[in-house]
Amino acid sequence: MASFLNAYVAPKKDIPRGAYLTTSTVVAISMIVVWCALSYGGLVRADFLPTPGAVIGAAVAGIDDGSLLVNTTVSVTEIMSGFVIASILSVPLGILMGSFKIVEAAIEPVTNFVRYLPVSALIPLLILWVGIDMSEKITVIFIGTFFQQLILIADVSRLVPQDLLDVSYTLGANRRTVVARVLIPATMPGVMDTLRVTLGWAWTYLVVAELVAANKGLGYFILNSMRGLFTEQIFLGIMVIGLLGLITDQIFKFLRNRLMPWAASS
Repeated sequence: MASFLNAYVAPKKDIPRGAYLTTSTVVAISMIVVWCALSYGGLVRADFLPTPGAVIGAAVAGIDDGSLLVNTTVSVTEIMSGFVIASILSVPLGILMGSFKIVEAAIEPVTNFVRYLPVSALIPLLILWVGIDMSEKITVIFIGTFFQQLILIADVSRLVPQDLLDVSYTLGANRRTVVARVLIPATMPGVMDTLRVTLGWAWTYLVVAELVAANKGLGYFILNSMRGLFTEQIFLGIMVIGLLGLITDQIFKFLRNRLMPWAASS
């Protein structure tokens, strides 16, 4: 038992890859087994918890009639459009805000004010300003992610050790070189982690954006299924969002480890 604790339960100590994958697989299978026991065993009513077979049947039906692909494509387009625009703007601004006090003084007060505003409360205004088409959904996702990214990226930049910059100056680097060759590379692993986290938040804002005046998308699909009490379709929509989120999360993790070998693996 002592050797097991030393090998597998020591804080921040790596475990064998096989043990990692086995643990993840066992937990996932256990959750499915519990789901099957509750639904097929009749312990929970079908209109509260559909069976896995019913969810698979809803997926097959959605693939056959094309509705699942259409709704997924619309949601992915909205998510990636809003998220990419927010990221393109927030990464350089966040690094500047965390590194230069004059930029922090100009941007941080407004950012801290806006990021506490509930995005759902802004939807009526956005409908007036932008309309009710896809651009409104993209704007909701942009607002929901941009200001959060800005603060988190600024914190990452702010935590770069000053000694690292001072050593670079001592070795003869000028300000531009320090920013380009030291500061930015030091912040990028943390920036990737921030983007990885905020992409998950963007899916939440997608459902909020599709609450009003939407006729396509996974959020609309879930809400429309709720009105008809099609629980298996609700589960299907949620599971598709979860699967897409897992895929994008692993892509970010892979890119971080592949493109930034100087950073610790996550």
